[in-house]
Amino acid sequence: MATVYSAGDFRNGTTFEMEGNVYRIVEFQHVKPGKGSAFVRTKIKNVITGSVLEKTFNPSEKFQAAEIEKKEMQYLYEDGGLYYFMDNNTYEQIPLNKEQLGDSLKFLKENMNVKVLSYKGKVFSIEPPIFVELEVTYTEPGFSGNTATTSGKPATLENGYELTVPMFVNIGDIIRVDTRTGEYMERI
Repeated sequence: MATVYSAGDFRNGTTFEMEGNVYRIVEFQHVKPGKGSAFVRTKIKNVITGSVLEKTFNPSEKFQAAEIEKKEMQYLYEDGGLYYFMDNNTYEQIPLNKEQLGDSLKFLKENMNVKVLSYKGKVFSIEPPIFVELEVTYTEPGFSGNTATTSGKPATLENGYELTVPMFVNIGDIIRVDTRTGEYMERI
């Protein structure tokens, strides 16, 4: 029996069928106004065309879950704007572009295993591991006496991604990043 979602169950990453298309929740917000009934405000992405739209749903609306295939693959390298992934079982390689990778691109590191998501054979996204460990390649040095601030400082990681890190993080440090939020977790 196929899964059915109500709009009240939507979470980031939920994929569902609507009006003959397959959509993935990019952002959602449950809204309960003082007057009137509650609703779910969403930003949804068509997994086939890549178009993003904002839509409001009644929480009780029902949608068929889309059957998404997830395949474990290894990220190999980037060449000319294409990112190559290898099937760990068949050693078949597939190229994906920036649009297919979306925000996941900022967490990629060569030889990393990821889940490649497809719908009816068409790849539309990847899921990196929840936590990735990346080396800091550039950040301003922290200086003593500036440890009380909670604001942090910008840092560039080995794959070019930039984020805010605590003052004590230095060039060459390996840090753990949460791929769901894109934020610094800890120094390794």
